[in-house]
Amino acid sequence: MALSHQPSGLKHTYLIAANEVSRRFTQGQGLVALFAFSLIWGLILLFPIKEASLLLLDPSFKQLTMAVFGPNVVDKLFMWPVAEFAVFWCASLYLFPMFSIFISADQFSSDKHRGTFRFYSLRVSRDSLFFGRFLGQMLIQLALISFTVLATLALALSRDPSLWFAAISSGFYVLINIFIVLLPYTAVMALFSLYAKSARQATIFAVILWALVSISIAIINSQFPSVDFLQWALPGSQIISMMNTQGAAALLFAPIPLLQTLIILFIGRLYMQRSTL
Repeated sequence: MALSHQPSGLKHTYLIAANEVSRRFTQGQGLVALFAFSLIWGLILLFPIKEASLLLLDPSFKQLTMAVFGPNVVDKLFMWPVAEFAVFWCASLYLFPMFSIFISADQFSSDKHRGTFRFYSLRVSRDSLFFGRFLGQMLIQLALISFTVLATLALALSRDPSLWFAAISSGFYVLINIFIVLLPYTAVMALFSLYAKSARQATIFAVILWALVSISIAIINSQFPSVDFLQWALPGSQIISMMNTQGAAALLFAPIPLLQTLIILFIGRLYMQRSTL
């Protein structure tokens, strides 16, 4: 009798992630979102980033900035070998997390509303479903980050083709760091989309969480300065510190989002296993 081999849990996780990517880049709604994303970042690159990068190359602007903010606050921004990536770095540290909240808000809520979530859970393990969706969302965002990095690379080389090596190196480190920064944001949205009834509700939950936790931590730190380490519990808490870094030095902050992601995914997995779908 021939033995039938069922796909492993890892295989299911890969297939679910691949399907998530395919849905985003082949279906009409996903293509519209991709076009809107490309248009927004195209405008950002052509106007704010291009103009700001020219300012970074101006010695008088550097002196003015140092005088206003102090020599140790933004000095690393002027040390980037490619000015376009210095500006892109600052913009992406704040813009991509916001995009991540909206992009990854519907990991599970629509399936729960349509009743297809139970259909999936009867055919694959909940772990494969949970981690497959999370992995798929991260692959989607990796593609979007890569697209914007390549566009910034083209912008820099159009100004000075001799910067190709420095631009590729800067783009690589920006890509890795932004990807790591987005991990806990996507994990939080995976957890919220399990509870929320819609992607919009999951987004609202995320905004409320960040507001309440930020206010609570600020109040606690003002009353008890010795527990200022609590600020690292909030995803994105390291972004301000990362602004004045460049290249491999920014990877020193990587353990913070990685640890946050592991904790949030662990909580999400527990909720997934114990919830009634």
